[in-house]
Amino acid sequence: MDVGANLTIELGEDGADAERIDELTRMLRRELDGLDVDLVQPLSGGQAPEGTRGLDMAVVGGLLVTLGQSAQALAPVIAAIRTWLSRSPGPVRTVRVELAGDVLELSHASADEEQRLVDLFVSRHSAADPPR
Repeated sequence: MDVGANLTIELGEDGADAERIDELTRMLRRELDGLDVDLVQPLSGGQAPEGTRGLDMAVVGGLLVTLGQSAQALAPVIAAIRTWLSRSPGPVRTVRVELAGDVLELSHASADEEQRLVDLFVSRHSAADPPR
């Protein structure tokens, strides 16, 4: 994993409007803020339209997690997302995680299948960087 790698998170919920997705995003962000990562912030959607006061537009349902220097930081982030999802009965929620072009989508898969996918994703990104 690259030093300071950025993990992109996008979440959704069946039937939810932008306000509900924003609320869910803030809840997940609070969970991730407690982890040993460099930074958790809203995912930027680029510059705000000309003539508006905003400097940057955030993507509704998007977070950017800077993992820092530890190759071991990814597994706790994924575990926190899975725990957060498991505490959420009701409408189906989906969390899409992307790191270095590799995507993991967590939603309503069986626990065994989801664990297999998580293990594969984490192992691909947790190997020590090759010597230069």
